[in-house]
Amino acid sequence: MAEPPAPNAPTPSGPEPAGPASGPQVIALVDDDRNILTTVSIALQAEGFATRLYSDGAAALKALLENPPDLAVCDIKMPRMDGFELLRQLRAKSALPVIFLTSKDEEPDEALGLALGADDYITKPFSQRLLVARIRAILRRSDFVRAAAGEAQSEPQPEPIRRGRLTMDPLRHEVTWAGEPVSLTVTEFLILEALASRPGVIRTRNQLMDAAYDDDVFVDDRTVDSHIKRLRRKFRSVDPGFAAIETLYGAGYSFADG
Repeated sequence: MAEPPAPNAPTPSGPEPAGPASGPQVIALVDDDRNILTTVSIALQAEGFATRLYSDGAAALKALLENPPDLAVCDIKMPRMDGFELLRQLRAKSALPVIFLTSKDEEPDEALGLALGADDYITKPFSQRLLVARIRAILRRSDFVRAAAGEAQSEPQPEPIRRGRLTMDPLRHEVTWAGEPVSLTVTEFLILEALASRPGVIRTRNQLMDAAYDDDVFVDDRTVDSHIKRLRRKFRSVDPGFAAIETLYGAGYSFADG
């Protein structure tokens, strides 16, 4: 069972199953920092979500499997069971969307989290508005996947995007370069999709953020550049000569179809 929230923290939602028919979408928060649990829960409830709070990985794992929420936001460094082990055991039985929220900012941690099946990775300190935007983006993708899976086989399905050595499958959120898989967060996937959908066309930073976030979320240029840097680094890990994302200084970015 979940441990009691900190004093004055929002009361966790009840045991009803999550889903559109049963009320607001439910977000599970897993963190041993009670201040984080409280402040993030308040922010999410203000956006119309219900929340369930857990202060260690072992308690959270049992609850996530027995009564799944719509999405979980998990810290990595926690007592009894860290976020990596929680995700490893969760993925053996569940495809529940998971965002890692952690103070660690090292590439190996991000790579391991994504390899284990995390949907996104956000580093503390963080903007709560950006966290909400990423939660909404992942939930939209999850809803789309469920809806597509329920359609008849005769219904048209979104076609994979193929640009030279790049293949992107929007339905499965899978990316390969020259046949090699590349693990991307939801935000990185949406930015790359915006670029690859129209090769050679310059996308401004604002246009790329509009593709990845809600319109009312402000993101500065440094955040956009950071996402592009991470995209390049991930593709160069499978192809050191990767140069398909081009920088047009003072204008934005484009994708070279070749």
